[in-house]
Amino acid sequence: MKTTDEGPGTVHRAVLPAVMLSLATVVSAVASLNTAVPSIARDTHAGLTELAWIIDAYALAFAALLLLGGAIGDRYGRRRALAAGLVVFGAGSAAAALASDPGWLIAMRAVLGVGAALVMPATLSTITSTFPAAQRTRAVGAWAGVAGASAIFGLLVSGTLLEAWSWRSVFWMNVVLAVIALVATLAVVPESADPDAPRLDLAGAVITVAGLGAGVYSIIEAPTEGWGSARTLLGLAAALVILAGFVLWELKRPNPLLDPRLFRIRAFSAGALTITLQFFGFFGFVFIVLQYLQLVKEHSALVGALSLVPMALTMMPFARGVAPRLAAKLGPRRVITAGLLLVAVAMVIFSLLDEQSTYWLLLAGLIPFGAGMGLAMTPSTASITDALPPEKQGVGSAMNDLARELGGALGIAVLGSILQSAYRSNLDVGNLPGPAAEQAKTSLAVAMRLGPQAADQARAAFSDGVQSAFLTASVALAVTAVVVAALYRAPRRSAAEPAGRDAVLQGGKTAPTPTGDSR
Repeated sequence: MKTTDEGPGTVHRAVLPAVMLSLATVVSAVASLNTAVPSIARDTHAGLTELAWIIDAYALAFAALLLLGGAIGDRYGRRRALAAGLVVFGAGSAAAALASDPGWLIAMRAVLGVGAALVMPATLSTITSTFPAAQRTRAVGAWAGVAGASAIFGLLVSGTLLEAWSWRSVFWMNVVLAVIALVATLAVVPESADPDAPRLDLAGAVITVAGLGAGVYSIIEAPTEGWGSARTLLGLAAALVILAGFVLWELKRPNPLLDPRLFRIRAFSAGALTITLQFFGFFGFVFIVLQYLQLVKEHSALVGALSLVPMALTMMPFARGVAPRLAAKLGPRRVITAGLLLVAVAMVIFSLLDEQSTYWLLLAGLIPFGAGMGLAMTPSTASITDALPPEKQGVGSAMNDLARELGGALGIAVLGSILQSAYRSNLDVGNLPGPAAEQAKTSLAVAMRLGPQAADQARAAFSDGVQSAFLTASVALAVTAVVVAALYRAPRRSAAEPAGRDAVLQGGKTAPTPTGDSR
């Protein structure tokens, strides 16, 4: 691995703030536009399906290209990948600010996702390849905390901007952050790369994009097409077939983009599953609750964003301080399981929200939600990164980021589609003429323009959708907690089980490798 000749202490002190800024720039963009969803709906007449695509296009492109982004950083340099990604991200944000219709906005959000896919894996792999083992856990904890709290930062800043300007100002904020992060990257981040990195697996990347794209498209369009329609079922089946083809393709390659055999390491699998379901719940929650706060409770964008601050204030200390100490004392199994169960409990509380709910009910869910996210994030991130040697940290960190962004994309798609299905089926449009009834079904923002009676009915139907979506998330998180606990509790080795990380990295040769603390 090549690095600069700067002294370690100097590099460490300078690198961490710089990569945190780059990380915050791309992560805040995942959530920041959620505050603008109601105003985008009113301005562009986008329906719930189009709104889901506007938010999810970024997360989908982000997730689908993360593995390739990590491999590019490994091969050509993580600093170069950071810089290139920030340029793409900033240019895409500027183009999105000029959008005049939902289709263009969706396309530009996808461009932002391409840039973010280069940036995010380079941030974590730079940390893990720069910091010595003694300092790495705390640095990874800081990374995990910033990764979680940056979403709230994006919500607060965008909510403040929307008090004075339109939703376009959110994209100009992205441009400013990208420029500052680019300057910091070029000034202080050392170059690091794997000089023996293999050729890029472009075919594998294309298969990933096709498989994830088919799956997310089918889920988002399901409320309109019908969950049992041939189009939805064939789309989901095609996604499964394509992703199965990706696994077969990667198994045959000498240097895969992502070696599926890595998932034989239980700690690696448990960490990836935990991150995926955490952010499935997190981004799905943010997408739904900000619409609830602004449209059902009629709060401003800033008040909506401020309402979620207690979650961030709880998450940060748990991710950076409490979780590493508890994981060292009790083992990752207990800490991660407790975190997932706390998030599941929070989702049950959120499912009780309706038109008459007070802020105290939301707050009662935000505290365990933030604590649970913080508890589970750091040990699960460490499980993934510790499974690979330093020269492969680009792919390892990309897997961590893939789990995060894939979970986010699926959370927005699945929970958003459940919300829309329940909204459409529970909305009483009997008193509205045909064209108005169809408009009311597209989104709550549109329905609220059709008169007080339609608005009241739409709020009630939306609240029903909130309950269905959050109960689904709670069940998914509780099941994940059980699975993760079983993965860590399982015996470390059996006669039929793969030998672990070293066997994978050495082409199947057996070598003893720990799979993580099973406590």
